[in-house]
Amino acid sequence: MKIDFANLQHQYQLYKKDIDANIQAVLNKSNYIMGDEVRVLEQELQNFTGAKHAITCSNGTDALLLAMMAMDIQPGDEVITTPFTFIATAETIAFLQAKPVFVDIEEGSFNIDASKIEVAITEKTKAIMPVSLYGQPADIEEITAIAKKYDLKVIIDGAQSFGSTYKGKTDSYLGDISTTSFFPAKPLGCYGDGGAVFTNNDEYAGKIKMMRVHGQNKRYHHKYIGMGGRLDTIQAAVLLAKLPHYAREIQGRQEVAEKYARALKSTVLAPQVKAGRTSVWAQYTIRVQNRDVVQAKLKKQGAPTAVHYPMPLHQQECFQYLEYEKGDFPVAELLAQEVMSLPMNPFVTEEEVELVAQQLIGL
Repeated sequence: MKIDFANLQHQYQLYKKDIDANIQAVLNKSNYIMGDEVRVLEQELQNFTGAKHAITCSNGTDALLLAMMAMDIQPGDEVITTPFTFIATAETIAFLQAKPVFVDIEEGSFNIDASKIEVAITEKTKAIMPVSLYGQPADIEEITAIAKKYDLKVIIDGAQSFGSTYKGKTDSYLGDISTTSFFPAKPLGCYGDGGAVFTNNDEYAGKIKMMRVHGQNKRYHHKYIGMGGRLDTIQAAVLLAKLPHYAREIQGRQEVAEKYARALKSTVLAPQVKAGRTSVWAQYTIRVQNRDVVQAKLKKQGAPTAVHYPMPLHQQECFQYLEYEKGDFPVAELLAQEVMSLPMNPFVTEEEVELVAQQLIGL
């Protein structure tokens, strides 16, 4: 047996008729940039999330840049975030010449430890950027309370968590601005790069809509410094075909997660979803000892694995200038040595879960 980690081809075959028809419609109209499908998708995303504004863009990284540009994050400003995430989270802060300030994470949820945020705040702090890692929102209520106390903004990096909920609301509805990614392997993915920014703030929404088209408020009139950050019309067409199935796919991911939990029992340290929230299980990430040995064993049996992420950001060469040292964020450093993601998508079968579990049990 060979297990497919993301099952993108299987998913395409399921929705092939609608996806192909939507792409063909774009080809027939030849309106590849900011076509009608982009506008329709944004409305459907607003309906799905409850957010007042959904603004699509070129990818999840640009979504973070647009969010911070709308908030006028300046060189020398500080943004508090987690060191245990994909590099885009902190990379975008640094790209704007602001300073990423890291705070350690919780062992159970893998998300930023809200109890450690307040001590990291200085007079230069402008925003807090929690990451909804592996598909589960962070402690948004506690983070928002801290932000209000110090007059800070909250940007949610929801690249992995579109469709997750926190106390009944999607995390795209929460924070001052929330972002997501539609990278193909994400829970809701297109067939290239794509992303979106969500906000209930009219001013931010207006700025972001202009900034993604080079700061234009009308053709060749530029109010802001912006970027070429639009979502391609063909990618919008793909997402429009997939979005109607997404709620069912989220349920499928939850069922796969439950199968893993039952099969693995207490064999390994499994992810913990905290009370009052749901995960979309972008990854099913466990903790193991002797990770390389375990991965090799699973690979031999046809079960692929991945490591998200093997090195915390404060230990990356590009962030040496921040002058963090080994031991500054012990939980992130520990988990980076132990985490391993198992095949996760809505179509993982009971037989496949059992095969993976059998290899893990007794390690």
